[in-house]
Amino acid sequence: MKAGKAILATLLAGAISILIAIFGEPWLGETKPPSVQLPDFRQATRERLTELPGFSLRTLAGEDVNSANWAGKVLVLHFWASWCQPCQRDLRLLQATQGVSDQLQVIGIAIDPANEVTAYLAQNPVTYPILLGGAEAVEVSRRLGNRLQALPFTVIFDHRGRRVHDHCGELTQGVLSGWLPPLLTQAAQARTQ
Repeated sequence: MKAGKAILATLLAGAISILIAIFGEPWLGETKPPSVQLPDFRQATRERLTELPGFSLRTLAGEDVNSANWAGKVLVLHFWASWCQPCQRDLRLLQATQGVSDQLQVIGIAIDPANEVTAYLAQNPVTYPILLGGAEAVEVSRRLGNRLQALPFTVIFDHRGRRVHDHCGELTQGVLSGWLPPLLTQAAQARTQ
């Protein structure tokens, strides 16, 4: 009986920790929300998104970036956090991937507070844009296919803004090599027509 209570207490403590990590940031973290103009996905319909939603998020420099900026490109949208080791490995892989084509745009959406993202990127820089997400970005990732709301989570959109692939967990070169070339070819062909 004591072992059962210990397991139950451990599971309860873990669930509380996860909830605090996901939803506690507004109470514990920054006073200024990083999200600038993200639609209220919690109040909107709960159906799965099949296209890139229109939104605007803030960069670490405080600039607002709108998702419309990536129109016409194959987009790799990567939800991550600085404390997540698989996310850290993904950032290195995506850094190498960013330069393979001018038809490709990698965007990182960081879930943790700006100061933690800044500290991490100071030691591990990337050249692609990193945007600050927060709790609403977790909901966007869920609506894009991240049923477990786990990190890392990656979504790939074609040049028309349609969601074509999503991947929960660490990426591999093999996964990206299988998905990206056909999409980049289609984007290049559409650009020349």
